[in-house]
Amino acid sequence: MNIGTLGEFELIKRLTAHLPGRADVLLGVGDDCAVLDLQSEALLLTTCDSQVEGVHFTLQTSSPEQIGRKALAINLSDIAAMGGEPRYALISLILPPALPLSVLEGIYAGLRAEATRFNTALVGGNVAGTGQAAQLIIDITLLGTVERGHVLMRSGAQVGDILFVTGTPGDSAAGFYTLLHPDPAYPARAQEVVRQRHRTPNPRVHEGRILSQLGTNVVTAMLDISDGLSGDLEHLCTRSQVGALIEAERLPLSPALRAIAAHTLRDPLDWALHGGEDYELLFTVAPGSEQLVSEAVQSATGTPVTPIGVILPAPDGMKVRYSNQREERLASKSWDHLKASLERPAAEK
Repeated sequence: MNIGTLGEFELIKRLTAHLPGRADVLLGVGDDCAVLDLQSEALLLTTCDSQVEGVHFTLQTSSPEQIGRKALAINLSDIAAMGGEPRYALISLILPPALPLSVLEGIYAGLRAEATRFNTALVGGNVAGTGQAAQLIIDITLLGTVERGHVLMRSGAQVGDILFVTGTPGDSAAGFYTLLHPDPAYPARAQEVVRQRHRTPNPRVHEGRILSQLGTNVVTAMLDISDGLSGDLEHLCTRSQVGALIEAERLPLSPALRAIAAHTLRDPLDWALHGGEDYELLFTVAPGSEQLVSEAVQSATGTPVTPIGVILPAPDGMKVRYSNQREERLASKSWDHLKASLERPAAEK
């Protein structure tokens, strides 16, 4: 069996099954960040992510500055998903020898802009060459902190909790579609909005901080939507040992998403449920606290938060209910780097 057949998540499970631990590792593999206890007032959050040219980005569809901003934003989103505050980033670059210096300078301009926006210090990293290979790789490690008793994990959801999402999922997938299938007849403003959402996602750091301060008795579980709502919901259900029901008509679809879907004759729900790289927060709220949570986030950040479903017992699995009350099993279509590489051309994430 090769790793492409095995798939990303099964591979991770096998590689991490017997890792040595320490008493100060409160949470290792299986969430958006590792949580480490250094015996200080706050817990340490650590995460890392790689962006590979031709897989996650191309210089033909994004500017160097946009690539730099997004590379850091996806790591910031992991810290946001735990309710934490980002602090320090290390940047490792794997560089093809023919890469123009201007491209690298543009990427660093984007990294600096995103770091400044979220008060994150770029404190070091590494540079290596690719030899004769032509792919640029940007690998980032990000450290953050969160107060004791306020870290939000994937494992806290309870039956009866209300499922919420920030923002409007699906926009990034629609934006990526327009980049892969250019058409001068796309509605201009809608195309601009969804492409921006894909190229420079907005990590919900401020929203995550508000949610974590409400306490784990109010906000019970959280993660970010990187692989797609259905796939990331499956991660939450697996870790919390629950099921879930999504009300399709409650999904917050942006006007831009609807416009692009109408033009392309595609179902906007498909992008909202299964499209990746939104970096919105998907979280569960104890019943009775819905208004408190909505008002707290929207008043502090202006970001809309929407109840989209409810947590069910584990045997019920994941379901979606449509406006005619018809229910279907919700299949997870999570992005899998290894399986996808066997099924799709490069950069078609």
